[in-house]
Amino acid sequence: MDYSKFSKQELEEMLKIAQKELSKIGKRGISVDMSRGRPANDQFETVMPMLEDAAAYNYTLGGADARNYGGLGGIRQARELFGELLGLRAENVIVGDGSSLDLMYTAVAFAMQFGLRGETPWKDLNKVKFVCPAPGYDRHFAICEEFGIEMITVPMLEDGPDMDTVESLVEDDPSIKGIWCVPKYSNPTGIVYSDKVVERLATMKTAAKDFRIFWDNSYVIHGLYDNNDKLKNIFDVARKAGTFDRIYTFTSTSKITFAGAGVACMGASEENLVEFLKHLSIREICPNKVNQVMHVAFLKNVDNIKKIMAEHAKLLRPKFELVISRLTAEFAGDDFVKWTNPRGGYFISLDVRRCAKRIIELAKTVGVVFTPAGSTFPYHIDDGDSNIRIAPSVPSLEELSNAIDVLILAIKIARIELVLKKLYE
Repeated sequence: MDYSKFSKQELEEMLKIAQKELSKIGKRGISVDMSRGRPANDQFETVMPMLEDAAAYNYTLGGADARNYGGLGGIRQARELFGELLGLRAENVIVGDGSSLDLMYTAVAFAMQFGLRGETPWKDLNKVKFVCPAPGYDRHFAICEEFGIEMITVPMLEDGPDMDTVESLVEDDPSIKGIWCVPKYSNPTGIVYSDKVVERLATMKTAAKDFRIFWDNSYVIHGLYDNNDKLKNIFDVARKAGTFDRIYTFTSTSKITFAGAGVACMGASEENLVEFLKHLSIREICPNKVNQVMHVAFLKNVDNIKKIMAEHAKLLRPKFELVISRLTAEFAGDDFVKWTNPRGGYFISLDVRRCAKRIIELAKTVGVVFTPAGSTFPYHIDDGDSNIRIAPSVPSLEELSNAIDVLILAIKIARIELVLKKLYE
């Protein structure tokens, strides 16, 4: 609807009606939290057998007792399983505890404190910068803020980061030490990096010798449909280009088994992992290898993980399709409201014009919570006040339907307010 065609009186009346409808929904006492991409309880039920069979698992795989100290890099079987998942050899993988975010944070901390492969520790440099494709993952940006790393915002396009901009930045500036990437079902847009983008990232010239690609492959196997979208193996390209050292990759079972009790891994060149484990050995003796044995015994192999993820997809797919269908029914062909239609991951990215913050505020007044406005951009600066991250995984279909009712009304109210403001100025 083109609200600019209506008179002030008509707009004011439409605003009152929409506000009344929103207030009516608020009286239902709904409470829907869509602020984070979390698995729902019914997803956890699909993997409960892992715990039920825990006593029967073999905790002395390979002759080493997983219940004892040792094995800083994780059990061999877990390294092989994650290697199969990521397209790497076991020697290029270490397996830790539940959070890949922990491994990413630690990798940055080690680079800051000790430097990488003989290069100057980042803390001793005048300035350290990271390229941050946006909209992107707010926790990546938070790590940079934690360590005082300057963030350079680069637009996220339909096939990945704007590589013309990325290449021009990293080629000439040695203070740029890294780039954050969620290459498959990216958070929050849900896009999959194209082969060309993967190739350019692996082969681009960088002024910094210790430049690192933080390849956060959290959704490597998290498709919503049977034909899981394929991501080009960046390590295959990097081996041929001689840039294997450039890449750190991360993933976890947080959205495969249990979000609070999974296992996570880091993949990199053998030399990078030796350096990483050297520092890690001072911080800890070993990860929770008992949990790793349980996961390996339950997950078995990638084919079996695909079967497990198909069960997750059955539960998630209707939620994503409900959001997309409702937005399409209400705003199809409307340039003011745009959204992504992801084939996997945990998010739908919604873009509006100059009123994302207001929409989120309105929704919160009646019990629907989204990620704070600006969170998907470095320093929370969304110049267009446009992006809203929708995480539809936790609510039931009924709760989600109520939440979308609220979202649609909030969009209408914020939009009318914008037009009225312009008319009254």
